[in-house]
Amino acid sequence: MSRLSRLSGLALLLPLALLASSLAAGEPTPAASAPEGPPASYDEALATAAGADEMGMRKYVLVILKTSPTPVPQGPERDEMFRGHFANMGRLAEEGKLVLAGPLDGKDGWRGLFILAVEDLEEAARLVATDPVVAQGEMVPELHSLYSSAALMFINETHKKLAKKSF
Repeated sequence: MSRLSRLSGLALLLPLALLASSLAAGEPTPAASAPEGPPASYDEALATAAGADEMGMRKYVLVILKTSPTPVPQGPERDEMFRGHFANMGRLAEEGKLVLAGPLDGKDGWRGLFILAVEDLEEAARLVATDPVVAQGEMVPELHSLYSSAALMFINETHKKLAKKSF
């Protein structure tokens, strides 16, 4: 065994030996001595408004909108379908259900995404079915459970303060 290998092994074992001797002496571990309660930056009212759990997270559903094998041909019907798509997203956002939406680059047929503030895939599927691009067969939704920051709930409110124009 090389000298470097022995030194590396010692570097790994030393913290473990120190921890073991602290435990044997009855000394508190760093985790045991951590202060109880939330950090000073914690805002209970904000966490409650966002539906946050104790980690500041919540459940969502991620929807990937993919190109379908039967896209709607160019023309007035397609234009109306996309106007309905934007109106539907606006409605879902106002209801507090759609927290994030946007187009993707189209790679591998991935055209857009939604993040929905709902508990389960079934409710998300019902909401997505109301979108004209799905109902008329332009896009096919793929749904995934997502556990992420509850701060996403404030994106729409913040976006309104940033946008000079709306869709």
